[in-house]
This record gives sequence, C-alpha cells and structure tokens, in this order.
Amino acid sequence: MLDIYAGRAALEKIQGQGFKQELFTSFYGASGGPKWFTLFGLDKLIFGEFFKDRTTRLNLLGSSAGAFRAACFAQADPVAAITRMAESYSQTVYSKQAKADEITAKAKEIIDYTMAGHGVDEILANEIIKTHFLVNKVSGLAGCENKLCQSLGLIKSIVLNRFDRKLLASQYQRYVFKSPSSHLAIKDYCGFTTEYVDLSVSNFKQALLASGSIPMVMQGVRDIPQATKGMYRDGGIVDYHFDIDIANRDGLTLYPHFNARPKAGWFDKRLNRDVQSYNYDNVVMLVPSDEFVQSLPFGKIPDRTDFTTMDAKPRIKYWQSVLAQTERLAESFDDFINKQALENIKPF
Repeated sequence: MLDIYAGRAALEKIQGQGFKQELFTSFYGASGGPKWFTLFGLDKLIFGEFFKDRTTRLNLLGSSAGAFRAACFAQADPVAAITRMAESYSQTVYSKQAKADEITAKAKEIIDYTMAGHGVDEILANEIIKTHFLVNKVSGLAGCENKLCQSLGLIKSIVLNRFDRKLLASQYQRYVFKSPSSHLAIKDYCGFTTEYVDLSVSNFKQALLASGSIPMVMQGVRDIPQATKGMYRDGGIVDYHFDIDIANRDGLTLYPHFNARPKAGWFDKRLNRDVQSYNYDNVVMLVPSDEFVQSLPFGKIPDRTDFTTMDAKPRIKYWQSVLAQTERLAESFDDFINKQALENIKPF
C-alpha cells in the first residue's frame, strides 16, 4: 500500500542504524491542494506516534497545503489539528462561479478553524517542532489583482520557466516565514533570492494564507507585517514539490508525498523536467502506491478540479472516503517500522 523511497545517503544511514525518528531533523510538506488528503492517515501516525516523544528539534518546511499541514503539526495536539483541517477543507462548499474573494474568505475560515483559538501561540512557543512557511513575493504583472494583467504575468513565467527555471528569479522572490528561534537556511542551485522573516502573532495568519494563495484563483496577500511591502502569493510557485536542500541540515528529511516524481515548481507540472537527484540524497519519501490510488473512488486522488467537476454532496462523500481509507497507509507504515523491513525501501 505504501512505497518508501530513499536517497543514496539516507538509504546508507538507515541500513546502518535502522529506521528511527532520531535520524530525521526535517520534514517537507508540499503544495498540491486536496491531494494531501491521501496523506491524512500518515500525518496522524507520524506526528501522533512516530515523533510524539521527540526531544530534539525538527524543522517543518511547507508550501501551500504543506504549510497548512505544518501549522497543524506544531500545535499542542497535532492529530486534533490536522483532523480539524481535514474536516474543514473537505466540507468547504463554494457558490457557482466562485470568485477570488469568496475562495480567499473560505481559506481564512479554514485557517481560523484549524488554529482553534490558541493554535498560533502554541506554534510560536513550540521548542521542538519549528515551523517554516514558504511564500513568494511577486513583482511585475504577476503581482496584479486584475485577472488580465495577472494572466499576462503568468504567461511570461511559463515562457521563462520553459527556457530555464532560474529565469523566474526576475519575477519571484522566496520568503521563509519561520519560527523565531530557527536558523534553518535553504540551499538552492537556482539562486532564488531568499529572505527569512520571523513568524509572530501579527503576521502568522497572513503568512500562512499567502503560502496557499493560488494565482488566478485567490487574492494575493499584500504587505505582510515584518516583511518587505509588496504582493505575496503561493509558495508552490517556486517550491511546488521542492528542488532544494537545507544548508545547515544535520540529519535526514522525511517527506510524505502523493507521488514518486516530485516537480520543482508550479510551472514544471507539465514539463518533463526532473528535480536534481542530489537534493534528495538525504530524503526519505513515503508515497501511496499505484495499487492504493487505483483502489480509491474513481481510481484517483482528490484534486482542485473536483470543486468544479462534481456537485458538493458527492465530492464531500468522495473526499471523506479517501480520508478514511488513508488509515491503510498508516497501518502499512506502522508495520514497516515495527518489522524494520528495510528491504522494502527503494532507491530514489
């Protein structure tokens, strides 16, 4: 049910020391909207049991849906938080032809429900689980709220990215909104300018919202407190599934993901462009198998198009069925850990 992949260095370390939580010092959460529902069972097991009694620092690095998940994992009760998020997101209903302001307002409601009153304070005070939200500061036409102007800016991004991903640095600047005591630093071969801003009570929800503010779908977030003035949008534009490394990393990275072929940025989705394999040397990926995906309703994992191709009631039933069935992935991972079935790990 669950496929496990490991980079060269990660596989060597695990084969020598076994698969245990102490080996991991970072955790990735990727963009992908409701695709993350396939990871729900794993998320509960990983942060409800696997990392439950952790005493050393764990850095969470998330973009878009991955940032929302990270905001759950650093709360005092991560299982309750991720359950609230799954409940709220899966039952969200939009009006016909919903516009950006409505979709943005619904995202704010999800954040408020997920934080449940004291969530922000719990995250900022957490001395073990350190949260990092990836956001992009956007310049030029892609930063406009006018749909025509924004679409022209995105077309430029598509063209630039097709030639060379590095050219996107002229339009997008990476911002990492981080736990105040974190010293995490990103190493990026593409050379995107990266700024680090401490999370606070005054900027937390805006930074989290910005990390998931999908271009042409949601409103951007302007002038986030403590950050440079400007327009901020979805962290997945640059860091969709990650093609980076953590410069000051001293352990492995655990990365539950919904497929085995990650894409660096949002504009790479339809390109035959792979990530740099060396950025995954120290990464362990947990991926739902093809067999598991085919066993789901409609033989696929949820995605944002379900909002427009399905009526609300059957969509909600489908999504909640997927959430329930991901317990099988959690059971598979738990069995792997208990048996230390290291022979089941595949090279990345």
